Amino acid sequence: MGAVSNLLDSKGYDVLTVKPDQLVSEAIVQMEDISAGTSVVMAGGDVVGIISERDVIRKVVLKGKNLEDVMVQDIMSKNLTTVTPETSLDDCMQLMTDKRIRHLPVLRDKALCGIVSIGDVVKYLIVEKDFKIKNLETYISGAM
Repeated sequence: MGAVSNLLDSKGYDVLTVKPDQLVSEAIVQMEDISAGTSVVMAGGDVVGIISERDVIRKVVLKGKNLEDVMVQDIMSKNLTTVTPETSLDDCMQLMTDKRIRHLPVLRDKALCGIVSIGDVVKYLIVEKDFKIKNLETYISGAM
């Protein structure tokens, strides 16, 4: 199976980031602008958390708080599970399943270099399997 680096080579390395002292309302606008469901929270070049639409719904909206009064640091998830570019996609799937998470920040030497979602991994694995099947079909057809 492929590694995270293969997936990032095909999808791209761009990651939306926000700051912990930023208003949640600003973070949501940034996420909406690029149709992102999450944003990595960075402080001084370090990954310090992640914020998702789910965090906003559960920790702001359902609690009756005003988006204009809540900072990203107040609702971000701080105990992150991260991977490296060398992590296998099978390991990513296992981590996401076991920890019930949908996004994995990718770190190289503690620096953010990408993010993968469960959707990214599934899509990549399907494309990879289709490619292998076509190659096998071509091989079998040529061998007969």
